[in-house]
Amino acid sequence: MLPIRDDQPRYSTPWLNYFLIGLNVAIFFFEAALAPRSRDLLLGQFGVVPSHLALFLAGSPKYALPAIVLPFFTSMFLHVSWMHVLGNMWFLYIFGDNVEDYLGHFKYLVFYLLTGLLAMGTQVAVGPHSTVPAVGASGAIAGVLGAYFILYPKARVLTWFFVFVLWVPAWIILGYWFVLNFLSGTATALAVQGQNIGGVAFWAHVGGFVSGALLVKVFGERGLRYPYGAR
Repeated sequence: MLPIRDDQPRYSTPWLNYFLIGLNVAIFFFEAALAPRSRDLLLGQFGVVPSHLALFLAGSPKYALPAIVLPFFTSMFLHVSWMHVLGNMWFLYIFGDNVEDYLGHFKYLVFYLLTGLLAMGTQVAVGPHSTVPAVGASGAIAGVLGAYFILYPKARVLTWFFVFVLWVPAWIILGYWFVLNFLSGTATALAVQGQNIGGVAFWAHVGGFVSGALLVKVFGERGLRYPYGAR
């Protein structure tokens, strides 16, 4: 199921959401311009490598604290392919504007980064000895999806389903997405016990979605919401 757009109105311009989309795409343009070797080095240095954290916690002097912490932030803005970045940005474009509208710009940024950190933490906890760099905005975007699931479950989402295009309640679309990722993550974890976990970071999606669903009401609705263009 591919969401096309939703019918949920908003009351302010989601400029921060647009900025995040543009920033992710611009960084990927930079990645794409690099030679393959340089790009691999970039992903290895600024993506999260779970085994590096495990070594750091074990007392290894090879990795300093900044080299461990920084990738948890920078990895959210790196992607491995055009399909990866465009798929992530499409979901952020559809669902992020209403969450930003609810939270307000600054709280939305904090919420986005925090759920991204929690999402990556979940992925690392499941595969702490993996040597494969984990990158992508999908964990933070999963947090946005979890928030949307709580805030606007009855919003209708225009969805492409095989040859059909139809309006589907948001809770069905997002619930299906969550269950699919949970089952895929479980199957992947069972299949690669004790090995590297690469490919799609399903547990980052699960962790991000759950953290977003739990935290959005804690962050709370911004004040002074007016119908868009009514001031």
